[in-house]
Amino acid sequence: MSKKMNLFANLKSDFASGLVVFLVALPLCLGIAMASGAPLFSGIIAGIIGGVVVGYLSQSHISVSGPAAGLTAIVLTAISDLGTFEIFLSAVFVAGIFQLILGFIKAGSISNYFPTNVIEGMLAGIGIIIILKQLPHAFGYDANFEGDEAFFQVDGNNTFSSLLNILNHFQLGAIIVSLVSLIVLICWERVPFLKKIKLIPGALIAVICGVIINEIFIQTGSAIVITKSHLVSLPVPTSFDDLKGIIVTPDFTAITNPDVWTNGITIAIVASIETLLCIEAADRLDPQKRYTNTNVELKAQGIGNIVSSLIGGLPMTSVVVRTSANNNAGAKSKMSTIIHGVMLLISVLVIPVILNKIPLATLATILILVGYRLAKPATIKHFWQKGKYQFVPFIATMVAVVATDLLKGVLLGIVISIIFVLKGNLKRAYTFKKEEYADGDIIHIDLAQEVSFLNKAAIKNTLKSIPENSKVIISAEDTVYIAHDILDLIHEFKTIRAIDENIIVVLKGFKKEYQLENSDETPNHVTIEHYYDVTKRVLVKKEQS
Repeated sequence: MSKKMNLFANLKSDFASGLVVFLVALPLCLGIAMASGAPLFSGIIAGIIGGVVVGYLSQSHISVSGPAAGLTAIVLTAISDLGTFEIFLSAVFVAGIFQLILGFIKAGSISNYFPTNVIEGMLAGIGIIIILKQLPHAFGYDANFEGDEAFFQVDGNNTFSSLLNILNHFQLGAIIVSLVSLIVLICWERVPFLKKIKLIPGALIAVICGVIINEIFIQTGSAIVITKSHLVSLPVPTSFDDLKGIIVTPDFTAITNPDVWTNGITIAIVASIETLLCIEAADRLDPQKRYTNTNVELKAQGIGNIVSSLIGGLPMTSVVVRTSANNNAGAKSKMSTIIHGVMLLISVLVIPVILNKIPLATLATILILVGYRLAKPATIKHFWQKGKYQFVPFIATMVAVVATDLLKGVLLGIVISIIFVLKGNLKRAYTFKKEEYADGDIIHIDLAQEVSFLNKAAIKNTLKSIPENSKVIISAEDTVYIAHDILDLIHEFKTIRAIDENIIVVLKGFKKEYQLENSDETPNHVTIEHYYDVTKRVLVKKEQS
């Protein structure tokens, strides 16, 4: 199938989903630019490049790239350290080059080692963040910037204190718009004949309703009118010179400045990790369960950041919020991402005045439903039923993402998962059982396929706990690899302690390269008691000699 066929095969559904992502991405691009201390249009430029350029080059079917909240602190600090936005753009250019290199050396493969429960925990945590952060916007309290995902906000509040402030700052007009938008969105999903209207997404109808309701408030002189501070705030170019002023180019005269390279590499590493996490999440969300080549994704992101830097845009990553909105809106291919980028471009050039009438309360309601789908109780219940080894890393990641940030939350989840894997390996390195016979218990220790040095402590404790005068069978019939440490342990147990404490040890299935001699095989008709009696007499002879 050709690339053209891939792009246009699902245009109907992709256009609708692209429209929804455009509505969600517009205020996020502006908010993140504002929080980064960068020109507002730099966020829009990054959104356009993330949609059109990265969207085209990427092999991901539903992920959406653009300016990311996770980079705001780094960008804000970098602009301050470097002195000018133009010098900062040269650092973004360096970041893009470095990401290209990461793609060519196949660094994207590390994403294969992100545990599924950690990725799902990250998604649930992002879902909770979206809900908690958008609730104030839905009530008309917009102190923090749109797209802020940090627990501690730039306005001095945190996620939870902002919710308490709603009680003192809510706006009735915004609440009415949010409720109407919620009703529209739910009806669009639940009412059968509305569900069939694929070309017009419910989010668009909700936005139109929000604009009309507020226009009615304005025309009637109502006291509950939604003020300008609670509407989309897109800069309106009034002349061709204004449009030319949007394009800012990098100052490459500072390329020899070590700080440019330090900041560039920092941006590249953080952006790449966030992208790889989002791509793993996107593949989990994709109903068709298609897999993305993460090395190609790093190259696409690198080219995207290079292009963005050359025309005055912020650095970008693949972003979970927009990707989730894209998936929920029914995107079938990356054409949806490209369409959202084209719409961002058209909007800033043609209809900024109309877009500035959209209440943030409507967009907040759309995002709250996106957040609910990511963090719905059924997901938490699913991991609870899978047991503690799946649930604990999942819930720890979810809570840490909410309380800190995405990278710290995921790191904690991975650390816990590794601890559980190590603990599980200690237990699964062998099976241990006793069989009762007339003359005492027979202890069976069956080694697993792989027994590493990590299992040394557990096997050592097991051998140490074997009582005197016991009969032990240690089987390596199923093993592929046994660490040298473990072989030494078994050898010492058999040749020293077993003799001292009258423990009969039978070794079975050990390969020649293990340098441990298997005990003589017994015919099937010989009783186990007789076998042990023979073995015991052999040991006695060795002692006597």
